[in-house]
Amino acid sequence: MITLRRPRGRLALSLAVSAALLSAAAPGTAAADGLGDPVFPTLGNTGYDALAYDLAFDYRPDSRTVDATAVITVRPSRTLAHLELDALGLRVRAVRVDGRPAESTGHDEKLTVTPARPLHPGATAQLTVQYTADPRARLPHTGWVPTPDGFAVAGQPDSAHTVFPCNDHPSDKARFTIAVTAPDGLLGVANGELTDTEPLGDGRTTRRYSSREPMATELVQVSVGDYTVRERTGPHGLPLRDVVPTARAADLEPALALTADQLAWAEDHLGPFPFESYGILPANTDDPAAFGFTGLETQTLTLYKPNFLRQPEAAIGSHMMHELVHSWFGDSVSPATWADLWLNEGHADFYGLVYRYERGWPDAWGYTTLTDRMRYLYGLGDQWRHDSGPVAAPPDAAGLFDSQRYTGGALVLFALREKVGADTFDRIERTFLREHQHGTATTRDYLRTASEVSGEDLTDFLTDWLYGLRTPPMPGHPDWTVTPVAAAAPDGTAAARGVRAEVPRGSGTL
Repeated sequence: MITLRRPRGRLALSLAVSAALLSAAAPGTAAADGLGDPVFPTLGNTGYDALAYDLAFDYRPDSRTVDATAVITVRPSRTLAHLELDALGLRVRAVRVDGRPAESTGHDEKLTVTPARPLHPGATAQLTVQYTADPRARLPHTGWVPTPDGFAVAGQPDSAHTVFPCNDHPSDKARFTIAVTAPDGLLGVANGELTDTEPLGDGRTTRRYSSREPMATELVQVSVGDYTVRERTGPHGLPLRDVVPTARAADLEPALALTADQLAWAEDHLGPFPFESYGILPANTDDPAAFGFTGLETQTLTLYKPNFLRQPEAAIGSHMMHELVHSWFGDSVSPATWADLWLNEGHADFYGLVYRYERGWPDAWGYTTLTDRMRYLYGLGDQWRHDSGPVAAPPDAAGLFDSQRYTGGALVLFALREKVGADTFDRIERTFLREHQHGTATTRDYLRTASEVSGEDLTDFLTDWLYGLRTPPMPGHPDWTVTPVAAAAPDGTAAARGVRAEVPRGSGTL
């Protein structure tokens, strides 16, 4: 979860550019610019499915740059004279398709690849892109997090393609292998399991990692720094791998020691952990400007601001649970579009709050029960719908990561649980996760599962909660009231409207 914002004008321009490019494309000959995502319409590409990424990153400390190679296995869905990858800020040195040199041109945030021969549906092809990237480069948006001795990666939502060329949309998950080469005084890490360590004999070492399950591009993690690996065992023998700045290893140990018990709690609610391992990566930097977030759910290795985890358990526990729950909602089951983000963030906030109040930790407003917190949020419902759109209909990229998708989504889940009862709610959750494990899901998929499991048609009920412009009545709480919508202030802020603003996402306060 990150807090980077995009100007509204940029989104409008992207829509116009996308429409112009699509209208000019010759049908059946190229992958069109953009998938038409409701929030990021030009993100991703049609015409092919990305099956696998084999990425290699070589960190050069003298220049602070990264020499990289991306080998992308694709399966065309139609004949393609050329195809497009999402790419921004990458200095491309060479492109090949199935070993043959290919032409490439960049435009907007795309890399157009023209192979020597058209690609045909059904047959796979391998695209190899060699390039150099500068993690410190000034770009309109970036997935690089530069650190004093290396970098980390934070691609969510639309910045993975500043790190490697890709079909940068969560609907196209793929297998990943990642090799990281770094000087011997530093450690290169990535998602998944370490499969090979190769000293190169020149003061550098390459480490290779493989992810067992498919992954969305926005969940890729690659980092280089002065790190120490801490290994331990979680529930049912699950390997736990924490990658911590060496100088902070002792200070971070109390927080890292919480993970095993948190995993046991999460598994009791959501079922078995869906990946081969789990761990935490506090990035090796003290620069607050390097982060627009507190934690980010990169798959199997959650990225954190390091100093956040040096606080007492009551200050960090609910946020750690939020990030852990993303392993199920967001990582294993990824959103089919970015308008489905509430499935990630609403669930992560909901279970983070349940975890908090079970432990008796008051929140920032002094509430000590989930019901009291939900009653407070319910009062804000119409104002949030007015300011930020309905829960499952973010108005634009600038409003994607606001409280409406987070605690607004948690309020929807609370309403559902109040309507169907806790036992049925738990069965809905587990069924949804099982049906869509290691894939993607839409909001409509969740509505369908809720209706099937509960034995009653919940479509209208959930549609009102997720898409309505007014907050519906809360089941079981006829006395709950919604505060009337305040008139918009000139600066458009909630505080100026007299509305008590939520703590922004990434604050660590749930």
